[in-house]
Amino acid sequence: MDYVIVGNGVSAIGAIEGIRLHDKVTKIMVVSDEEVPTYGRPLISYYLSDKIKFETLPFRPKEFYTKNNVEMKLGSRVLSIDTKAKTLALDSGETLPYGKLLLATGGTPTKLDIPGIKGTGIHNFTTVAHAEALRELVDKVKNVVVIGAGLIALKAAEGFAEKGVNVTIVVRSRIMRTYFDEIAGELIVAHLEKNGITFMQETATNEIVRYSDGSIKGVETDQGLIAADVVIVAAGVRPNMGLAAQAGLKTEKGIRVNDYLTTSDADIFAAGDVAEARDLLTGEYTVRPIWPNAYTQGRYAGLNMAGADKPYTGGMSMNSITYYGLATISVGETNLPDEAGYEITVHLDREKSIYRKLICKDDILTGCILIGEIDAAGFYTSFIKNKFKLDEAAQKQLMEGDPSPALWPDSFIDAMHNNP
Repeated sequence: MDYVIVGNGVSAIGAIEGIRLHDKVTKIMVVSDEEVPTYGRPLISYYLSDKIKFETLPFRPKEFYTKNNVEMKLGSRVLSIDTKAKTLALDSGETLPYGKLLLATGGTPTKLDIPGIKGTGIHNFTTVAHAEALRELVDKVKNVVVIGAGLIALKAAEGFAEKGVNVTIVVRSRIMRTYFDEIAGELIVAHLEKNGITFMQETATNEIVRYSDGSIKGVETDQGLIAADVVIVAAGVRPNMGLAAQAGLKTEKGIRVNDYLTTSDADIFAAGDVAEARDLLTGEYTVRPIWPNAYTQGRYAGLNMAGADKPYTGGMSMNSITYYGLATISVGETNLPDEAGYEITVHLDREKSIYRKLICKDDILTGCILIGEIDAAGFYTSFIKNKFKLDEAAQKQLMEGDPSPALWPDSFIDAMHNNP
């Protein structure tokens, strides 16, 4: 029984390592339409701006694959899955059998449906191939417009701005609204503006305006025309569920999996940005497209593909990134549709770009936003993840930015000592 993994992101690495914890010998095959082994996707903006070299990108060394008996088919696309025959049809014409299959197909950039979007000069920024294409342009262009409000948009903008290019971010609403509230967003925008990036929030994109030869003139918005030589579309990513749908697997917002990362087919698993899995805090099934969740899901999927029977405890909303030296982190429930029943406390120092927001419910920390001072983020995360009860004094200590293991319950500390 061979293991086959479709996709080559961090979930694949987690799955390989999970499989090898339980099965040391059975062959693992990784199929990816990318031309390179797994790499650190969050690093591609630094690669774009020449802060790091290509050799820095790989997530694991080449020896990792040899040591773990992993064969790779790079630059190879899976066209369909035959669940009865348990085979994959590849674009090469090859048929590949599987015993246990993991779909770690990630996400696909959302496409905009506006006039002028088709043609040269339009780019995405989610893969190293996208970064390679933009590296060819970064020293040749003067003005870049980035359409989008999320992490990918901000990192793409940063990559160009680091090279002295004029960058404007056009945002339909406000930046990073999935993870940060308005105050946090304002601090991030102010910091990035100091470093030369222009923001146009609450701005609609109407058209990509082109010259008669097809080259880009600019982006027409409801606030006017913005000059651009290149446009980067970073308006979100949707789960890449095409194979799952073709195979008849249950899909909703993503590929639905149970607590063992199994899909509606007992021999097919899913993990990462394509999987709709349990949320640790809410118990709801949702897609959490972030690296820590992707790796952990992959690891549990690998364990269970190999028969370990280990339930996945659930993922958690989390985002941690540094913009031009400004450290930010968001964990858990941070943007509540209804604040009834929650206690929210805030510390804000705009001059120093320091912000701390804690969200509690029934004396349990359920979410936090930290801007500027994040050294204690791991402690805050532990309180959220483990749902520790906090008395008034403990909550005050957390609000003052001084969380401590001394606030952990004795039972938790004893369990840590008994399970090193």
